[in-house]
Amino acid sequence: MPRVALVTLVVGDYDEAIRFYTEALGFRLVEDTPRPDGSRWVVVEPGGEGRGTGLLLARAKDEEQRARVGDQTGGRVGFFLHTDDFARDHARMTAAGVTFLEAPRHEPYGSVAVFQDLYGNRWDLLQPAA
Repeated sequence: MPRVALVTLVVGDYDEAIRFYTEALGFRLVEDTPRPDGSRWVVVEPGGEGRGTGLLLARAKDEEQRARVGDQTGGRVGFFLHTDDFARDHARMTAAGVTFLEAPRHEPYGSVAVFQDLYGNRWDLLQPAA
């Protein structure tokens, strides 16, 4: 069955983005391969192998792309990180310096809080209701 395997996220710097996604969010680095043009093919993904859609961390290469870093969805939540233990991951991420933009809330669809990545893109940390 088809699935979305990767989503491109335009970043300002490969190494700072790798640090944020692996250390603060707990993603794993799947690939970091230099390319002939000086760019890198950098993929991170949440959880264990094959457990989620990967992010292709693509360094902005011109002014137009740099203008999009941190605001790729016009200020809307654009990314949704599911968890099986909201309290655990919220506490771990807070301790790692992740900025949450609201207190955790409990909705009919699950426990959720909006946070931002190192560039300002908005994410939901979400534990879906059973």
